[in-house]
Amino acid sequence: MHHFFSTMFSLLAIIWHASGLPAVRRSQRSVDRSYRSELTVSNGMNWGSWGYKSMCPSGRYAAGFSLRVERPLDGDDTALNGIRLYCVDRPGSRDHNSIESNVGSWGDWTDVKWCYSGFLTAFQLRVESSQGNGDDTAANNIKFTCSGGAVLEGDGTNWGNWGDWSPTCHGRGICGIKTRIEEPQGRGDDTALNNVIMFCCD
Repeated sequence: MHHFFSTMFSLLAIIWHASGLPAVRRSQRSVDRSYRSELTVSNGMNWGSWGYKSMCPSGRYAAGFSLRVERPLDGDDTALNGIRLYCVDRPGSRDHNSIESNVGSWGDWTDVKWCYSGFLTAFQLRVESSQGNGDDTAANNIKFTCSGGAVLEGDGTNWGNWGDWSPTCHGRGICGIKTRIEEPQGRGDDTALNNVIMFCCD
């Protein structure tokens, strides 16, 4: 029986290789890569703490992204929980690495949104301000601009408002990310992702 499954696995690997589908290299990141500038926005919330900086491998830049989103509940909502960037070495390539900073505990990953040309160069956050005694969610969604001119909107949730755009990269494109995440609050009000910094590289 083990031989049967081993043979089937080998056949599936051959089929996958022959199909020409792009290789995916997850969790490969370069924490020591130098960067030219940091991109920030003014409407992020302040609950939680900043996570680690995660950088694309040298020579690669973010050209796509996906989000970890908890859909609306009849209870304590957290909305946007994580942002994953997809790094390529040239526009249009789908041979990519994926990187992410700290990620919240809830929700599912959305499909990847890709720049048709160029790299990600600026971002905008949709954020719900403090609700007092109500249910706080903090960051809900994100948009990116591509160096080719396109604007990509994530599949997040709709609470809160869009803030101002970050500055635009002066380098080739976004090459790294750091997120501010509130850890689970037990019986308290959870918000998960609150804010994000993007890094630009030449």
